[in-house]
Amino acid sequence: MRLEEFVRNAGSKLRGDYSRARADFTVDQDPTAYRPQEQRLWRRLYARQAALLPGRAAPEFLRHLQALDCAETIPDFEAVSRRLRRASGWELVAVPGLIPDRAFFDHLAHRRFPVTVWLRRPEEFDYIVEPDVFHDFFGHVPLLFDPAYADYLQAYGEGGLKAEGLDALPMLARLYWYTVEFGLVRTAGGLRIFGAGILSSGSEVRYALESPKPRRLAFDLERILRTEYRIDRFQDTYFVIESFERLVADTAPDFTPIYARLRDLAPLPPDARLATDRPAATA
Repeated sequence: MRLEEFVRNAGSKLRGDYSRARADFTVDQDPTAYRPQEQRLWRRLYARQAALLPGRAAPEFLRHLQALDCAETIPDFEAVSRRLRRASGWELVAVPGLIPDRAFFDHLAHRRFPVTVWLRRPEEFDYIVEPDVFHDFFGHVPLLFDPAYADYLQAYGEGGLKAEGLDALPMLARLYWYTVEFGLVRTAGGLRIFGAGILSSGSEVRYALESPKPRRLAFDLERILRTEYRIDRFQDTYFVIESFERLVADTAPDFTPIYARLRDLAPLPPDARLATDRPAATA
């Protein structure tokens, strides 16, 4: 979808400034343009999450977050990209906000991660509907330094471009939701969080790991592709991977016959319970 068409169709739903966006929906980030009050809000958001995540976030995430050393100011994307290219071949591209699926998939397929340039308002400290720079950077970027996770995300982008032609985007979107945004991983120390939607949330961190309400199921590709999700509440179900390397292997097969097999089956509600469900091991 072309930029002008996307902006026209979305209308007032788009929050960012698309007037300076290029055809690939990227913009220039000016790291000096953030106001002092935005930097203070960034520090508050960072401090809250940094206090919540030790012992709860995936060790890889915590290690790379600490190395980024971005607690005090909104990061300079280009400076981080120079380090990312050396570590995993990825780079960050600034975007004005939400972008079309094809543009998003194309960036991922070429190891470019889109990061929104604007920061939420103070009254949105606890909850924001549309991802901002804090969600995109804090939640997603640290794990891009992990080679296996970085490979998974590139493969997802390539799969997205293919899924468009197979009329399978709703199914593939569920995989992104239940891994990249709300995934859990089993470690020697127990379950840990790697999904950015949880990592950047002030309230879902404890809920995802400690609440008795949600179900925590072992990773099951076809089950995930069928399982719908809600964006306006905590998750009813979380899926647990064994490792990032195992996630790459589990999603390596061609999805084409899987889509064909699942297309005629009704999607499952987020709180569905199946006889074939496997509760995730906790250690």
